Amino acid sequence: MTLDTIMKCAFSYQGNHQADRYFQSYLQAIRDLNNLVFSRIRNAFYQKDFIYRLTPEGRWNHRACQLAHQHTDQVIKLRKAQLQEEGELEKVRSKRHLDFLDILLFAQRENGNSLSDKDLHAEVDTFMFEGHDTTASGISWILYALATHPEHQQRCREEIQSLLGDGASITWDHLDQLPYTTMCIKEALRLYPPVPGVGRELSKPITFPDGRSLPKGFLVLLSFYALHHNPKVWPNPEVFDPSRFAPDSSRHSHAFLPFSGGARNCIGKQFAMNELKVAVALTLLRFELAPDPLKVPVPTPRIVLMSKNGIHLHLRKLL
Repeated sequence: MTLDTIMKCAFSYQGNHQADRYFQSYLQAIRDLNNLVFSRIRNAFYQKDFIYRLTPEGRWNHRACQLAHQHTDQVIKLRKAQLQEEGELEKVRSKRHLDFLDILLFAQRENGNSLSDKDLHAEVDTFMFEGHDTTASGISWILYALATHPEHQQRCREEIQSLLGDGASITWDHLDQLPYTTMCIKEALRLYPPVPGVGRELSKPITFPDGRSLPKGFLVLLSFYALHHNPKVWPNPEVFDPSRFAPDSSRHSHAFLPFSGGARNCIGKQFAMNELKVAVALTLLRFELAPDPLKVPVPTPRIVLMSKNGIHLHLRKLL
């Protein structure tokens, strides 16, 4: 569903990826890469490219990369062909808001030297991967958190019903009228950050209060999962407590980083938050969620936070 969403909103692509066998191979390639990249990071022998390419995992990684790139190549090729149709280019130019791929293609058309095909493909690869896999993880863990805390789930449902209970379609204005649901979403993102960690290369030397220092160019791995579960930063960190994000609450600006922070934070964080709100609101409006006590999810670190055994919920349709 999240792949359908990012494809429609960012790439002008209309379709149903859940029923398309070709796109299922792309999703499987992304799942494989999620596991393979993490496996490579943890293996000292895999750090050199020429060695890694000779291993079974390295060859598997190469095939998965090819599949993922074929998908983005197809999307770009299709959109370029559409823009060459008579009248389509001016029709798109006149739109009030261009989507992401159209902006890139127009930039390349107007100044081809500044945006190569390689640059274009890299941007599309990033948006497509980060635009669906992270939000899929976020939605799944949020629904699990609400399923295991029925009192908060019900309070969110009552808030949502007050806006949409008469059958109204959800609108932009509604997204700013869900304060408690938003608090619960943020608390679930604290407990289960979709991207559990990132790497950053130091642009200048840094010295810590205890006197230790790191040089410029050093690669630092930052664990958001550890930060969000640190009792010195968040009292009783394992407790699901949405009041941590009440409007009158205060915390350090970098205590909560589900979308990273600083100049390299997530470019799509506002889009992602809106998508999370819509998915949660429409789900709770239609279903009551309960956990499966026999299948408790086990968080496992990857590029995107996964569960070793899946996330299993019982859904009861509301009348």
